[in-house]
Amino acid sequence: MKIAKLEVSVILAVYNENRYLETCLDSLANQRGVNYEVIVVDDGSHKRVVNNQLTVKSNFIIFRIKHSGTAKARNFGARKAKGKILVFIDGDMKFTPDFLERLTGPIRRKKTNGTFSTEEYVANWENIYARCWNWENNLPDRRRIDQKRIDMVKDFRAILKSEFEKVKGFDDIGYTDTWTLTDKLGYQPEPVRNAVYFHFNPDSLKEVFCHSVWIGGRKRKYGLLGKLFALVRASMPLSVLTGLVKATSKENFRFVVFKIVYDLGIFAGILGSL
Repeated sequence: MKIAKLEVSVILAVYNENRYLETCLDSLANQRGVNYEVIVVDDGSHKRVVNNQLTVKSNFIIFRIKHSGTAKARNFGARKAKGKILVFIDGDMKFTPDFLERLTGPIRRKKTNGTFSTEEYVANWENIYARCWNWENNLPDRRRIDQKRIDMVKDFRAILKSEFEKVKGFDDIGYTDTWTLTDKLGYQPEPVRNAVYFHFNPDSLKEVFCHSVWIGGRKRKYGLLGKLFALVRASMPLSVLTGLVKATSKENFRFVVFKIVYDLGIFAGILGSL
Protein backbone atom coordinates (compact mmCIF):
# COMPACT_ATOMS: atom_id res chain seq x y z
CA MET A 1 0.00 0.00 0.00
CA LYS A 2 1.40 3.39 -1.02
CA ILE A 3 1.73 5.87 1.83
CA ALA A 4 0.45 9.36 1.01
CA LYS A 5 3.20 11.94 0.83
CA LEU A 6 3.23 14.52 3.60
CA GLU A 7 2.16 17.82 2.05
CA VAL A 8 1.45 20.30 4.83
CA SER A 9 3.08 21.16 8.15
CA VAL A 10 0.94 23.19 10.55
CA ILE A 11 3.06 25.28 12.94
CA LEU A 12 1.51 26.31 16.25
CA ALA A 13 3.62 28.31 18.72
CA VAL A 14 2.06 28.58 22.18
CA TYR A 15 3.04 30.41 25.35
CA ASN A 16 0.84 30.03 28.44
CA GLU A 17 -2.07 29.53 26.07
CA ASN A 18 -4.14 26.60 27.30
CA ARG A 19 -7.62 28.10 27.37
CA TYR A 20 -8.58 27.33 23.77
CA LEU A 21 -5.83 24.86 22.89
CA GLU A 22 -8.01 21.76 23.17
CA THR A 23 -10.62 23.29 20.86
CA CYS A 24 -7.89 24.30 18.42
CA LEU A 25 -6.18 20.90 18.30
CA ASP A 26 -9.46 18.99 18.14
CA SER A 27 -10.45 20.97 15.04
CA LEU A 28 -7.03 20.27 13.51
CA ALA A 29 -7.42 16.56 14.21
CA ASN A 30 -10.57 16.52 12.07
CA GLN A 31 -9.01 17.99 8.92
CA ARG A 32 -9.59 16.13 5.67
CA GLY A 33 -8.45 16.18 2.05
CA VAL A 34 -4.73 16.72 2.66
CA ASN A 35 -1.89 14.78 4.30
CA TYR A 36 -0.50 16.90 7.12
CA GLU A 37 1.36 17.08 10.41
CA VAL A 38 0.85 19.44 13.35
CA ILE A 39 3.94 20.80 15.09
CA VAL A 40 3.28 22.44 18.45
CA VAL A 41 6.13 24.55 19.82
CA ASP A 42 5.76 25.23 23.54
CA ASP A 43 7.64 28.49 23.88
CA GLY A 44 8.65 28.02 27.52
CA SER A 45 5.15 28.07 29.04
CA HIS A 46 4.98 28.17 32.84
CA LYS A 47 2.89 24.98 32.74
CA ARG A 48 3.75 22.22 30.27
CA VAL A 49 1.32 21.92 27.38
CA VAL A 50 -0.70 18.73 27.78
CA ASN A 51 -3.37 17.65 25.30
CA ASN A 52 -4.93 14.36 24.30
CA GLN A 53 -4.29 14.93 20.58
CA LEU A 54 -0.57 15.23 21.29
CA THR A 55 -0.51 11.72 22.76
CA VAL A 56 -2.87 9.75 20.50
CA LYS A 57 -2.20 11.30 17.07
CA SER A 58 1.03 10.20 15.39
CA ASN A 59 1.03 13.30 13.18
CA PHE A 60 0.87 15.64 16.19
CA ILE A 61 4.33 16.50 17.52
CA ILE A 62 5.35 18.79 20.38
CA PHE A 63 8.66 20.49 21.05
CA ARG A 64 9.52 22.47 24.16
CA ILE A 65 12.01 25.31 23.93
CA LYS A 66 13.28 28.11 26.15
CA HIS A 67 11.01 31.16 25.94
CA SER A 68 12.17 33.04 22.86
CA GLY A 69 9.13 34.87 21.48
CA THR A 70 6.60 33.99 18.80
CA ALA A 71 8.79 34.62 15.74
CA LYS A 72 11.66 32.44 16.95
CA ALA A 73 9.27 29.71 18.10
CA ARG A 74 7.59 29.64 14.68
CA ASN A 75 10.95 29.59 12.93
CA PHE A 76 11.98 26.65 15.12
CA GLY A 77 8.81 24.78 14.17
CA ALA A 78 9.43 25.48 10.49
CA ARG A 79 12.91 23.95 10.73
CA LYS A 80 11.37 20.77 12.13
CA ALA A 81 8.63 20.64 9.47
CA LYS A 82 8.62 17.86 6.87
CA GLY A 83 5.87 19.24 4.63
CA LYS A 84 6.51 21.35 1.54
CA ILE A 85 3.86 23.83 2.66
CA LEU A 86 3.90 25.60 6.02
CA VAL A 87 0.70 26.79 7.69
CA PHE A 88 0.99 29.17 10.65
CA ILE A 89 -1.85 29.34 13.17
CA ASP A 90 -2.53 30.50 16.74
CA GLY A 91 -3.76 28.51 19.72
CA ASP A 92 -6.93 30.61 20.04
CA MET A 93 -8.28 29.54 16.65
CA LYS A 94 -10.56 26.73 15.46
CA PHE A 95 -11.10 25.46 11.94
CA THR A 96 -13.72 23.91 9.68
CA PRO A 97 -12.80 20.37 8.52
CA ASP A 98 -11.81 21.48 5.01
CA PHE A 99 -9.75 24.49 6.13
CA LEU A 100 -6.29 23.10 5.35
CA GLU A 101 -7.42 21.59 2.07
CA ARG A 102 -8.90 24.86 0.84
CA LEU A 103 -6.19 27.15 2.25
CA THR A 104 -3.35 25.21 0.64
CA GLY A 105 -5.18 24.25 -2.57
CA PRO A 106 -3.79 27.08 -4.75
CA ILE A 107 -0.25 26.32 -3.53
CA ARG A 108 -0.57 22.57 -4.12
CA ARG A 109 -1.87 23.30 -7.63
CA LYS A 110 1.19 25.55 -8.19
CA LYS A 111 -0.95 28.66 -8.71
CA THR A 112 0.85 30.71 -6.05
CA ASN A 113 3.56 30.56 -3.39
CA GLY A 114 1.44 31.61 -0.44
CA THR A 115 -2.12 32.30 0.71
CA PHE A 116 -4.31 33.71 3.44
CA SER A 117 -8.00 33.20 4.13
CA THR A 118 -10.49 36.05 3.86
CA GLU A 119 -12.96 34.03 5.94
CA GLU A 120 -11.72 34.64 9.49
CA TYR A 121 -14.53 35.20 12.00
CA VAL A 122 -14.69 36.08 15.70
CA ALA A 123 -15.46 32.89 17.62
CA ASN A 124 -16.85 34.62 20.73
CA TRP A 125 -18.87 37.41 19.11
CA GLU A 126 -21.50 37.24 21.86
CA ASN A 127 -18.97 38.74 24.32
CA ILE A 128 -19.02 42.54 24.49
CA TYR A 129 -15.25 42.92 24.79
CA ALA A 130 -14.69 40.55 21.87
CA ARG A 131 -16.95 42.82 19.82
CA CYS A 132 -15.16 45.92 21.12
CA TRP A 133 -11.87 44.44 19.91
CA ASN A 134 -13.22 44.35 16.37
CA TRP A 135 -14.70 47.83 16.68
CA GLU A 136 -11.32 49.15 17.82
CA ASN A 137 -9.89 47.80 14.57
CA ASN A 138 -12.71 49.40 12.55
CA LEU A 139 -14.29 46.05 11.74
CA PRO A 140 -18.08 46.49 11.73
CA ASP A 141 -19.14 42.85 12.10
CA ARG A 142 -17.70 39.51 13.23
CA ARG A 143 -15.23 39.25 10.35
CA ARG A 144 -11.62 39.69 11.44
CA ILE A 145 -10.44 40.82 8.01
CA ASP A 146 -11.72 43.97 6.34
CA GLN A 147 -13.16 42.87 3.00
CA LYS A 148 -12.43 46.32 1.56
CA ARG A 149 -8.71 45.99 2.33
CA ILE A 150 -8.01 42.49 1.04
CA ASP A 151 -5.29 43.80 -1.26
CA MET A 152 -3.39 45.20 1.76
CA VAL A 153 -3.12 41.96 3.79
CA LYS A 154 0.52 41.05 4.53
CA ASP A 155 0.04 37.95 6.71
CA PHE A 156 0.87 34.64 5.07
CA ARG A 157 -1.32 31.92 6.59
CA ALA A 158 0.25 29.30 4.25
CA ILE A 159 3.50 29.44 2.29
CA LEU A 160 5.93 27.15 0.47
CA LYS A 161 8.66 26.09 2.87
CA SER A 162 11.25 26.88 0.21
CA GLU A 163 10.03 30.50 0.03
CA PHE A 164 9.98 30.78 3.83
CA GLU A 165 13.55 29.50 4.04
CA LYS A 166 14.70 31.80 1.23
CA VAL A 167 14.25 34.83 3.52
CA LYS A 168 15.20 32.98 6.74
CA GLY A 169 11.70 33.05 8.18
CA PHE A 170 10.11 35.69 10.40
CA ASP A 171 12.05 38.63 11.80
CA ASP A 172 11.74 38.98 15.57
CA ILE A 173 10.03 42.38 15.81
CA GLY A 174 7.07 41.57 18.06
CA TYR A 175 3.38 41.85 17.22
CA THR A 176 3.84 42.46 13.49
CA ASP A 177 6.51 39.80 12.93
CA THR A 178 4.25 37.96 10.47
CA TRP A 179 4.34 40.96 8.13
CA THR A 180 8.08 40.56 7.62
CA LEU A 181 7.71 37.74 5.09
CA THR A 182 5.89 40.06 2.69
CA ASP A 183 8.45 42.81 3.24
CA LYS A 184 11.38 40.47 2.48
CA LEU A 185 9.81 38.44 -0.32
CA GLY A 186 8.48 41.48 -2.12
CA TYR A 187 5.01 40.06 -2.72
CA GLN A 188 1.81 39.46 -0.76
CA PRO A 189 -0.16 36.26 -0.14
CA GLU A 190 -3.06 35.40 -2.43
CA PRO A 191 -6.57 35.51 -0.89
CA VAL A 192 -8.56 32.29 -0.50
CA ARG A 193 -12.28 32.91 -0.04
CA ASN A 194 -13.58 29.50 1.07
CA ALA A 195 -11.26 28.46 3.93
CA VAL A 196 -13.33 29.24 7.03
CA TYR A 197 -11.91 29.54 10.53
CA PHE A 198 -12.69 31.26 13.82
CA HIS A 199 -10.53 33.33 16.15
CA PHE A 200 -11.27 34.04 19.82
CA ASN A 201 -10.89 37.75 20.59
CA PRO A 202 -9.88 38.92 24.09
CA ASP A 203 -13.08 38.66 26.15
CA SER A 204 -12.18 40.28 29.48
CA LEU A 205 -10.57 43.57 30.45
CA LYS A 206 -7.55 41.65 31.77
CA GLU A 207 -7.07 39.93 28.41
CA VAL A 208 -7.62 43.20 26.56
CA PHE A 209 -4.87 44.83 28.62
CA CYS A 210 -2.41 41.95 28.23
CA HIS A 211 -2.91 41.73 24.47
CA SER A 212 -2.59 45.48 23.99
CA VAL A 213 0.67 45.55 25.99
CA TRP A 214 2.07 43.08 23.45
CA ILE A 215 0.79 45.21 20.57
CA GLY A 216 2.21 48.38 22.09
CA GLY A 217 5.66 46.86 22.44
CA ARG A 218 6.12 46.22 18.72
CA LYS A 219 8.73 47.98 16.65
CA ARG A 220 7.52 51.15 14.93
CA LYS A 221 8.15 52.26 11.36
CA TYR A 222 9.70 55.56 12.41
CA GLY A 223 11.54 54.27 15.46
CA LEU A 224 11.49 56.50 18.54
CA LEU A 225 9.45 59.18 16.76
CA GLY A 226 6.80 56.61 15.91
CA LYS A 227 6.68 55.46 19.52
CA LEU A 228 6.29 59.01 20.83
CA PHE A 229 3.44 59.63 18.40
CA ALA A 230 1.77 56.39 19.50
CA LEU A 231 2.12 57.44 23.15
CA VAL A 232 0.20 60.64 22.41
CA ARG A 233 -2.53 58.69 20.60
CA ALA A 234 -2.86 56.34 23.59
CA SER A 235 -2.92 59.15 26.19
CA MET A 236 -5.90 59.32 28.52
CA PRO A 237 -7.59 62.47 27.11
CA LEU A 238 -7.56 61.16 23.54
CA SER A 239 -8.51 57.69 24.72
CA VAL A 240 -11.63 58.96 26.49
CA LEU A 241 -12.56 61.24 23.59
CA THR A 242 -12.22 58.62 20.85
CA GLY A 243 -13.87 56.06 23.11
CA LEU A 244 -16.92 58.28 23.57
CA VAL A 245 -17.19 58.95 19.83
CA LYS A 246 -17.10 55.29 18.88
CA ALA A 247 -19.28 54.24 21.83
CA THR A 248 -21.92 56.68 20.60
CA SER A 249 -21.79 55.32 17.06
CA LYS A 250 -22.06 51.73 18.36
CA GLU A 251 -24.68 52.67 20.94
CA ASN A 252 -22.74 50.81 23.61
CA PHE A 253 -20.89 52.86 26.21
CA ARG A 254 -18.96 49.89 27.56
CA PHE A 255 -16.65 50.61 24.66
CA VAL A 256 -15.35 53.63 26.61
CA VAL A 257 -14.13 51.32 29.39
CA PHE A 258 -12.65 48.97 26.80
CA LYS A 259 -10.87 51.85 25.04
CA ILE A 260 -9.32 53.17 28.23
CA VAL A 261 -8.01 49.73 29.22
CA TYR A 262 -6.83 49.01 25.67
CA ASP A 263 -4.92 52.28 25.40
CA LEU A 264 -3.43 51.83 28.88
CA GLY A 265 -2.01 48.54 27.62
CA ILE A 266 -0.68 50.18 24.46
CA PHE A 267 0.87 52.95 26.59
CA ALA A 268 2.50 50.42 28.94
CA GLY A 269 3.78 48.34 26.05
CA ILE A 270 5.41 51.35 24.39
CA LEU A 271 7.04 52.50 27.63
CA GLY A 272 8.35 48.99 28.22
CA SER A 273 9.99 48.98 24.80
CA LEU A 274 11.82 52.30 25.19
